Amino acid sequence: MNNYIKHVTSFTALTAVSCVLGFATPWPTTETIASGTHHQSTTEQKIDNQIKHMTLNEKIGQLFVTAVSNNQAATRHDIKAYHLGGIILMGNNFVGTRSSFKHRLKNYQSSAKIPLTISTDQEGGSVSRLSANKRISGHSYYLSPQQALHRGGMKEVLSMYRYQAKQLHRLGINWDFAPVADVSKHHNSFIYDRTIGKGYQKTSKYIAASVPAIQNQHVAATLKHFPGYGSAADTHTGSAGVNRSLKTFETKDFRPFKAGINSGVDSVMVTHIILKKVDPHKPASLSRKDINLLRNQLHFKGVIVSDSLQMQAVGNYAVSHHVYRDVAAFKAGNDVLLTSDYKRGIKQLHRAVVKKQVSVKHINSAVKRILTMKAKIGLNIK
Repeated sequence: MNNYIKHVTSFTALTAVSCVLGFATPWPTTETIASGTHHQSTTEQKIDNQIKHMTLNEKIGQLFVTAVSNNQAATRHDIKAYHLGGIILMGNNFVGTRSSFKHRLKNYQSSAKIPLTISTDQEGGSVSRLSANKRISGHSYYLSPQQALHRGGMKEVLSMYRYQAKQLHRLGINWDFAPVADVSKHHNSFIYDRTIGKGYQKTSKYIAASVPAIQNQHVAATLKHFPGYGSAADTHTGSAGVNRSLKTFETKDFRPFKAGINSGVDSVMVTHIILKKVDPHKPASLSRKDINLLRNQLHFKGVIVSDSLQMQAVGNYAVSHHVYRDVAAFKAGNDVLLTSDYKRGIKQLHRAVVKKQVSVKHINSAVKRILTMKAKIGLNIK
C-alpha cells in the first residue's frame, strides 16, 4: 500500500512540475496503462479525435518528413500548405547563432497546425549534425560511440548520448535518428565506423542502454538500419544485396533491434539493402515481406520510418519497376516517408487512395502511431 501511495504521489508531483514548465503531461508508464487511468484514455481519445477531424491531405502530410532549405519564408509556407508532419535538419541547416537557430525552429513550429517532429542524424563521430556549427552547439566534434567506448566504457557512451540528446532538446530538435543497431565484422565495411564495433550480444546491451539515455531527454530515438546492415555496400550510391538467410537475421542481426524494442524505442528506420533470401528483388524499405518481420516477428508497435527515399538504391528500383517511390514505401509498411519530393509524393499518395490502391484505414493507423509518438515526446496534440 505504501509503495502504491509513493507511486501516485511521485507521478502527481511530476505532472505538476511538467505543467509549470509548460511540458505535456508525462507519458504513462506500463503500470498506468494497465490500470486504465484517466490520462491514458484521454491521450488516446485526443489522438483519435484529432484524426477524425483531419482532412485526407492533412493526414497524408503527417507521413512526410523532409529536408528543408534555409529560406525561412518558403519553408514555413510549405509546412503550412502541405501539412508536413516533420522536417529533418542536415548539416547545412545549422547556420547562424544558437539564438537565431532556436528562433528559426520555433517559427517552423508556429507554422504547423499539428506540431512538427524536427529530426536530425546525431550519432556522433562521422555522422554528427551538431558538429556543423560550434556557435550553435558549442562543440565542433562529438565522439563516435566507438571512441566514447574506448575512452570510458559504456558509462562514457551513455553520458555522450544523454548530453547530445539534451543539446538537441534545448535547441528544439525532438527526434534523433540514432543509435545504430547494426553489427559488422569487417572494419572496412561502409557501416562499421558508425557501429559500437562489437558482436551481437554486446551490441544488444549497448542498444538496450542507449535508447533510454536518449529518450529520457524528451527526444525520440531511432534504431537503424533494420533489418541489419551488416557488411553491405553503400545504398546511397547504388543497390546492395545480402545473401544471409532469414534464420541468420533472426538469430543474429535482429538481436540488437529486439533489445531496443524491449527498451521502448520510439521508432525504427528501415534501410534499402535487398534481402535476397526473403524478398530477392525489392529493397527492404519497399518490401512488405521485410517490414512485416519488424511488425509481426519483432512485435514493434511504434513508428517505422524509411531511410532517405532519395538514395540511389531506391531510385534504381523505382525506375526499373516503374513505381513511385513514396507510394511504394508507404504500401510496404513505413509510417514516415523520409523524402524531399513531398510536393509530388503527397499528390501521388492522394491519387493512390482515390484509386483504392491505399486505404484510408492504413493511413489512419500510420497517423495514429505518428501522433502517439509526438504526444510521448511532449508535443501538444489538441
